[in-house]
Amino acid sequence: MNTDNKNTGFDFDSFKEEAMAGLYQGKKMGGPDGIFAPLLKHFLETMMEGELEHHLAEEKAKGVTNRRNGRTTKTVRSMQSGSFELESTRDRNATFEPKILPKRQLIVTDQLEENVISLYARGSSTRDIASFIMEMYGMEISASEISRITDKIIPAMNQWRDRPLESIYPFVFLDAMHYKVKDQGSITSRAVYNILGINQEGKKELIGVYLSENEGAKFWLSVLTHLKSRGVQDILVACVDGLKGFPEAIQAVFPKTQIQLCIVHQIRTSLRFVPHKDKKALAADLKPIYTAVSEEQGYERLLEFEETWGSKYPLAAKGWMDNWGHLSTYFDFDPHIRKAIYTTNAIEAMHRQVRKVTKTKGAFTSDQSLLKLIYLVIKNVSKKWTMPIHNWGLTMSQLYIKFGDRLLP
Repeated sequence: MNTDNKNTGFDFDSFKEEAMAGLYQGKKMGGPDGIFAPLLKHFLETMMEGELEHHLAEEKAKGVTNRRNGRTTKTVRSMQSGSFELESTRDRNATFEPKILPKRQLIVTDQLEENVISLYARGSSTRDIASFIMEMYGMEISASEISRITDKIIPAMNQWRDRPLESIYPFVFLDAMHYKVKDQGSITSRAVYNILGINQEGKKELIGVYLSENEGAKFWLSVLTHLKSRGVQDILVACVDGLKGFPEAIQAVFPKTQIQLCIVHQIRTSLRFVPHKDKKALAADLKPIYTAVSEEQGYERLLEFEETWGSKYPLAAKGWMDNWGHLSTYFDFDPHIRKAIYTTNAIEAMHRQVRKVTKTKGAFTSDQSLLKLIYLVIKNVSKKWTMPIHNWGLTMSQLYIKFGDRLLP
């Protein structure tokens, strides 16, 4: 053993011999009983000791009286070396904050935290995450620690939710998902309001995620007002379901926006009032309305439908008659644009991808846990939104003809 090894308190020669012997015996390099665990422990303790010496020297240079004041230990975790006890020296004034491993940090590598967040984003339960970490890294991790790790995304999530937006969105789709959340010992419902925009490049962008106790036009009004405060000045066409008061809420904030009520939602609503024996025939008579070549033809087909079915199932026709102004908006556009806006399928497709992950959950432990998971899922889903929607160049040409004075040059 050389003098340097004695001074550092770590016998490198012995470590080298034991490591080589361990490798020949098939011992793992990482893990709690791995070859490099003692070396990592030594490196961290030595670096923290050096940081303390530097800190005390700086204090002395400033005329501050400070000195070592005993030692403390804490259990830390590492992907490479599992859990181990780390010993460090305290200072009397408690002003020393290690940079290599801060006082309250218990995980040595960021990669472990990234893995926890990645598993959480896939919908894994805290129990499944804990089992995975134990199996892969030989360390225990509690539900509270998992929550603390995933909480690290909250500042980024809040910044993302409040980020500035583009001034004009040609198309916007608005819809809500519903979940159960634990609230002061009871289970309550939550509505997650999502707003999917198609920007002027034709690319999808989730521009809003909001949480409320239930879905309603009044809350949608506050959501749209917040969009405006984030920079949205105009929306050409907003595609929504049949929620009462929804079109009025949109036009209160964006008065020039054209509203397209979802045709599929309206069909489902009509069929809800029809017994099974007549559903097929009634649905067949609805088709000529929404597949018409023009609004005039569509309205003629609607009058024929009302004459055929109105007396027998008045509610099936009433929704179409009452909402025709917003159901027929898409007739103003060419077929390829009609296909993009006549339903809310764009945002419902996104919701299906979100539910693939969230469906394994029962009731979320809090509003924050619900928002965290949805944010992480959306971040993963949106990685695929790199290409404009089909025929976007042709779509923009048509939009310039109709809305040229409202689109940016």
